[in-house]
Amino acid sequence: MIAPLDRRPSSPAGHFYQPYGAALSMWKSRRREVVLAGPANTGKTRANLEKLHLCAKKYPGMRGLLLRKTRKALTQSAMVTYERKVLSEAWRHALHFNTHDQQYEYPNGSIIAVSGMDDPQKVMSSEWDMIHVPEATELTEGDWQALTIRLRNHVMPYQQLLGDVNPGPPTHWLKLRSERGATLMLHSRHADNPAFTQEDGEVLDALTGVWRKRYRDGMWAAAEGAVYENEWDPAIHRVYRFDIPWQWPRYWVCDWGFRNPFCWQAYAQDYDGSLYRYHEIYRTGALVEDLAKEMMAVTAGEPRPSAIICDHDAEDRATFERHTGYDTVPAYKPITMGIQAVQKRLRPKGNGRASLFFCMTVWWASRTLNSFANNTPCVPRANLNATNGTCRMAASSRRSRWISTTMDSTVLGT
Repeated sequence: MIAPLDRRPSSPAGHFYQPYGAALSMWKSRRREVVLAGPANTGKTRANLEKLHLCAKKYPGMRGLLLRKTRKALTQSAMVTYERKVLSEAWRHALHFNTHDQQYEYPNGSIIAVSGMDDPQKVMSSEWDMIHVPEATELTEGDWQALTIRLRNHVMPYQQLLGDVNPGPPTHWLKLRSERGATLMLHSRHADNPAFTQEDGEVLDALTGVWRKRYRDGMWAAAEGAVYENEWDPAIHRVYRFDIPWQWPRYWVCDWGFRNPFCWQAYAQDYDGSLYRYHEIYRTGALVEDLAKEMMAVTAGEPRPSAIICDHDAEDRATFERHTGYDTVPAYKPITMGIQAVQKRLRPKGNGRASLFFCMTVWWASRTLNSFANNTPCVPRANLNATNGTCRMAASSRRSRWISTTMDSTVLGT
């Protein structure tokens, strides 16, 4: 099926584009891997899209790919920029968007496909001349390297992987890759973007802390007071929900609370000892007996948990046991040791995989770990402590004396 493109009038810049600064250097470069890095609103994505469009026009039969971590993320971001700002009115009428193949089709036989790493069949089974990855920090280094080997269509005289990013922590794999010389990283500035306004600058000037350093000043900066910044990477640790094999042991962790938040998390352990958080209840003002009933309803049809690790409150534990019929064991709760255990699980091992993952539908858990990683005030600190506390209990519980012989010795902590 052929879909019409966005026919609304483009900005005047949609008819003419002149790159400046780092954008101009990127346009001239034929390096295999080039990334534009810099603060917000420097025109990084626009510059890469303009080059992708130029090459599609210049080289008949060229195969380009516009890609993010998920296909859905492109619809309201880069695709809007491409259709409204990059394409002139004449080009919007000349191109067609093939909804079946999810690609823009040019009159000269060139295409620009749109996809996500959540559709690996499309990405990895095809050959490309140029790939553009907006928000390249979403990808893992493994994703990035996989894309480099798909650059082999050879219609263009050079093959190129383009990315654009706002800076993150100084230990991010993409920055380290550029420091090794594998990727050319060009530093974009607000002066490179003629469309940057005084109002845009005032918004960025109001930022504070690590947000200002990264999004206003363009620095690869660590967050002060961050707990998991060097370890937490949403591209690695957040995974799509999947059908968990029945044979995988399940573990529950509870941190009691009424005025302060209550938090319950359910984990599954795979054959390698990695943990997947797949359920969570997070609430204030709820009675233990009501929460116990909800947990039983949420996990109906699942295997009985191999262990239930709880905060020490004897009354809450007794109430929970009475309403579920499950025994509980007290958590091992030294904070420093628990943080170290979580950090170790978040770090990729020799096989490149971490050993602690969060199913994406468990939104609060991953949001909270992200807040601990960046020291950002997205939620109150007391709330952070509830979710992070249960995560620490899970990661450090192997050191507790109560671990039963039925539990794999690799399941929780080291």
